[in-house]
Amino acid sequence: MDFTTFLATASTASNTTAGTTTGAAAAPGGSSMLVQLLIFVVPLGLMYLLLIMPQRKKDKKAKELIGSAIVGDNVISIGGICGKIVNIKDDEITVESSVDRTKITLKKWSIKEVVKPLVDK
Repeated sequence: MDFTTFLATASTASNTTAGTTTGAAAAPGGSSMLVQLLIFVVPLGLMYLLLIMPQRKKDKKAKELIGSAIVGDNVISIGGICGKIVNIKDDEITVESSVDRTKITLKKWSIKEVVKPLVDK
């Protein structure tokens, strides 16, 4: 008897008990498939709740803040340019950035923060 036939007879012998096959060898368990599915679904759900939802809220808040910017507000760009808004046109904002009143045109997506001026009452 060679090794492969020995393995084949050993595997069939372990699956049969007194001439009948066991339930595990006859059909795979449905609950184990459900557990495997949950192993993949639960971490994906947690990643969505802990990572994606807060980032979407943050992005939405930033868009609203940039959208509510008006002439006279101070802005800070992603690159660190600070200045006062002097003109808003579609998706571009013109900013005065120094004592010499240098004007720079920036895209709205490059605005990091809008600082509203304080109004005295």
